[in-house]
Amino acid sequence: MDPVTAGILVAIGLIVLMAIGTPIAFALGAISLIALVADRGMAELTYFGETFFDRIAEFGFVAIPMFIMMGAAVASSPTGRDLYRSLDLWLGKLPGGLAISNIGACTIFSALSGSSPATCAAIGKMGIPEMRKRGYPDGVAAGCIAAGGTLGILIPPSVTMIIYGISTETSIGRLFIAGVVPGFMLAGLFMVWTLIACKLAGGYDNPMTLATEKIKQTVRQNVDANLKALVRVLPFLAVVLGILFALYGGIATPSEAAGVGAFMCLALAIIIYRMWQVQPIKLIMRDSLRESVMIMLIIAAAEVFAYALSSLFITQTVAGAIADLEVNRWVLMGVINVFLLVAGFFLPPVAVIVMTAPILLPIILSANFDPYWFAVILTINLEIGLITPPVGLNLFIINSIAPDISLRNVLMGSLPYALCMVLGILLLCLFPGLALWLPNLLMG
Repeated sequence: MDPVTAGILVAIGLIVLMAIGTPIAFALGAISLIALVADRGMAELTYFGETFFDRIAEFGFVAIPMFIMMGAAVASSPTGRDLYRSLDLWLGKLPGGLAISNIGACTIFSALSGSSPATCAAIGKMGIPEMRKRGYPDGVAAGCIAAGGTLGILIPPSVTMIIYGISTETSIGRLFIAGVVPGFMLAGLFMVWTLIACKLAGGYDNPMTLATEKIKQTVRQNVDANLKALVRVLPFLAVVLGILFALYGGIATPSEAAGVGAFMCLALAIIIYRMWQVQPIKLIMRDSLRESVMIMLIIAAAEVFAYALSSLFITQTVAGAIADLEVNRWVLMGVINVFLLVAGFFLPPVAVIVMTAPILLPIILSANFDPYWFAVILTINLEIGLITPPVGLNLFIINSIAPDISLRNVLMGSLPYALCMVLGILLLCLFPGLALWLPNLLMG
């Protein structure tokens, strides 16, 4: 069977398996096994098992469950609530300031947890009801949280950046720092659109406009409480900064820094929020184990899938077709962006990175693009997939938090933020220094 026909059959099989609800890891593993056995016989079962387990046996992957545990400790504690209240104190005076506070809280919480779903859930549970109560449109209330949550895979420490670094053998520390400026740039674009949307809809109030002395007294009490909440958040921020300092200063490897960060965040959650009971700790461990196993299964299955594609010469055919395009390198980059965007619509970020990064990296390098800059471009494309159907994980999380907001309203509120991400990609193409300046400054 020629590679093109084989590729079409594999793609159709994968889409059918996912369409009937098969988990992505099992869908990738099943279609890989069927393709290998059909092409080379039962002897390929041996290589299937070896490839599956060898891939996840790399020491670098130890950082993934550690960073996930760190995020679970933060997400399971009231840190999100305290962060939200503190930012509302400082930004609530602005027109539309509550929505701005939510995006700011999502940005910082993303850095603490490294997880888009955890960010959506932690900030959305408080932010969406409060925004709706104060008159914000449902689309703005849902959209800003869904979009803010996507920053979890870009702002360091990011699990997806770790996977990209291992898959392409690039520096994880440099990848982390490359995501800082673009991450805050996207947060700024989200805030600008939120202000515009609020003004267009006329659906916001200024909660700091006070009439009576009684209300003023209540606000003064809230200010004291919010300042105390900020003090409780600062140690967690210090842990994140300490991890980044250890990585960029060459003091620790990503795995070592992740292990210390996980222990520190768990200890802080227990000490600051008095989570002494067994049940909260059990929940943290359960959530960490569940997400870690899911990600590692996807990585292993995606590696087998990539092996199957390579064995059937599908990978080489696609890479050769892209490389042979006699077009301007920016047209080539446009084609790659469309490919990544479509892949992100159907597959989780982890699977897309493991399957495509090793294939695309040689093409990127041959076109004289920087691999760290490309990592940021790839990640933003995958962020768009988190708030667009048919998968759109963040959309379903928001819908579960506020079930009386229809999925259509959540989607319509999120689409302008997806366009903000497209604008962010264009800005990075025009000004690559947005991703490269800080890594070059700090790491040479």
